Amino acid sequence: MPEGYRPLTLEELTEAGDIFFPRFNMISERMPQGSTIEDTLKVMEKVLKLGHHQRREKEKLRDFGFGIKRAIGFFQPEARGSEEV
Repeated sequence: MPEGYRPLTLEELTEAGDIFFPRFNMISERMPQGSTIEDTLKVMEKVLKLGHHQRREKEKLRDFGFGIKRAIGFFQPEARGSEEV
């Protein structure tokens, strides 16, 4: 074992499994009959990649929209240091 390697605790392994298996099962249920576990894992990798791509695109649109609204005056930054005495 590499130096500094610490095996996962049962609690850490359980937490990881609680995240992994529902996702794996969802993909597996949609796979064609006769698909192997390896096939399912490959498809799962592609679906996860697509999901992350879609998330980034949505975040870009949200950030873009907010910037445009600020640029055309819907959102005005608060003036600081210009309080009247």
